[in-house]
Amino acid sequence: MTTQNNKSITNSDQRKTGKKSLFVGGIVVLLIALSPVLFYSYKSFPDKQIWETSYFLWKTEFPDWISYAWYLANKIIPFYLLLLWFFTCKHWWHWILLVPIAMYAFQIWGLVNENGGYDELELIYIFPLMMVLVPFVYLIRAKLFSKIRGNDLEAFEEELLRKRTIWQQIKDLFR
Repeated sequence: MTTQNNKSITNSDQRKTGKKSLFVGGIVVLLIALSPVLFYSYKSFPDKQIWETSYFLWKTEFPDWISYAWYLANKIIPFYLLLLWFFTCKHWWHWILLVPIAMYAFQIWGLVNENGGYDELELIYIFPLMMVLVPFVYLIRAKLFSKIRGNDLEAFEEELLRKRTIWQQIKDLFR
């Protein structure tokens, strides 16, 4: 009797988990499906340099607000989709997505501030992040593959210390 109760509880829990994952998956699909609508929302901005309403008055350095909104949409939509991908990805390599996410974040920050140097200096700020993330992700990859292949850590260290040419190192990255 107890095993039947445990099975029914387990099936009930599985149904609840399945419904929850369907709900979350539906929300993610809806957010992805909204991206073209969000992108083309730039067409609703005024085509003049000064945007005046009864609540505010804004001036842009761009030729008009449509141009500004178009540049901003071209940065925000990929940023938004990359964030969705990062938070929904279950693969071990999803941490490397932080590099383009950071790049788009710096570009958006530059556009919001309208500092004039659009898409120029983000590499200077992203390079330290890349210096940490790329070796970290590669180390995770190396440890996973050493477990899959059955190599021990000493063999992995010996392989790292072995003298190789640059071309051999590049070929080793893709084996």
